[in-house]
Amino acid sequence: MNATSGPSPAGALLLCRADPPTVRPPAQLLREPLLLAPAGDGWSVLVPEGTPWQDGGEPVERVVTGWATALAVSAAGWPVLALWWDADRAGTTLAAGFRRTVGYTWLAAGTPAGEDEAMRTLADRLALDPVLDVQALEPLTLPDPEADSRTRLLGLVAVLARTGLALPIGLDPGEAPDRLRAAALAAGAEQLEWPGWREAVLDELDVVEEGPLGPYVRGPRARFLGGVQLAAGVPLLLWGLGRRSGGWATAGALLVAHGALGLAYDRLRER
Repeated sequence: MNATSGPSPAGALLLCRADPPTVRPPAQLLREPLLLAPAGDGWSVLVPEGTPWQDGGEPVERVVTGWATALAVSAAGWPVLALWWDADRAGTTLAAGFRRTVGYTWLAAGTPAGEDEAMRTLADRLALDPVLDVQALEPLTLPDPEADSRTRLLGLVAVLARTGLALPIGLDPGEAPDRLRAAALAAGAEQLEWPGWREAVLDELDVVEEGPLGPYVRGPRARFLGGVQLAAGVPLLLWGLGRRSGGWATAGALLVAHGALGLAYDRLRER
């Protein structure tokens, strides 16, 4: 595609470096009409309806940056890469945990309007190859009269394909939101719906229990840890109260509370 063919109406895709079952609970917390589909090995894609920016509200870049940040903060360590575009620009924003978001922007004609360091930081946080992948990203930061903003996004997706990303057919950056949603549905995407607070919390707990912290949240290890906290916290609390030491009493109370809550949670979840 050459520089004379401008981008489609404003749209966005959210690429999550996690499988759909892991992405589903935090994505539901956004309470937005989203489609969720697998996008390769260890990747998922969220396709928004686009109402916030189509209704003349905030710019698409600001909206999806907020969504990506919220997802990354509530996620268990996996990053979220937002691809966005409108009539004037296109770009990408990466959110990873509580770290500051990093982004890169191109003008509609494909002119780079970001800092090279931002692209290198993006590669580092996505755990891309520091040599080969960074070299493949470098042309995206250089002038190219034959590449418009959509071509730049497609080039970024091509580099991410080395990490296992494989977007469903027709789910290409730069397309109009209705075409993206049609392509996602054709690929079997799931329509996310707000399940209510109770179900949302339970789903999030399931994700935590199935993650690396799961053994310390529920099960034999969790019960052992809760017992140790109680065993250490009760005498410490009593000793602190006897010595009228607020600091030691508070530490003991916290240990008792954590131990009791851990044991209670394990029993409730078992039921």
